[in-house]
Amino acid sequence: MELKSKIRVIEDFPEKGISFKDITTLINDGKAFSEAVNLIVEDLKYREVEYIAGPEARGFLFGATVAYALGIGFIPVRKPGKLPAETISYEYELEYGTNTLEIHKDSIEKGKKVAIVDDLLATGGTILSTAKLIESIGGEVVAMEFLIELESLKGREKLNKYHVNSLIKYEK
Repeated sequence: MELKSKIRVIEDFPEKGISFKDITTLINDGKAFSEAVNLIVEDLKYREVEYIAGPEARGFLFGATVAYALGIGFIPVRKPGKLPAETISYEYELEYGTNTLEIHKDSIEKGKKVAIVDDLLATGGTILSTAKLIESIGGEVVAMEFLIELESLKGREKLNKYHVNSLIKYEK
């Protein structure tokens, strides 16, 4: 199946000059959604992954589904103040300003293998921050999986110490 044909591209959203990749059309198509999840599962099944971590919010859609398919646990990575138990935070730089992500401090036992799953690899900042959070509590990041990669933003370059897999690639 040509998964790229299932993505709706909306020009100038949310602002002029942005070419937004709308995944709702893919996840609305049961066969396409299943195919995307199965391709990610196929890439992970020999990596001895023990947890899937997914950043808020679209990482939850793919991450939880992949975790279910593999029969392993899912770890949500959230914006500040959204997780109820004790958390650890990581603040990272954006083009203008900063952002912060949090994870439950007790969500991963030391040495456990974790794959990060998200819908989009752009600049790599969110995913690298997610990896640093996981590593700071003792997890080992063994893979990063994406539905879409925007190659012109060179996010993969920030992640060169990790196994990175993306199913659909766009120049911008």
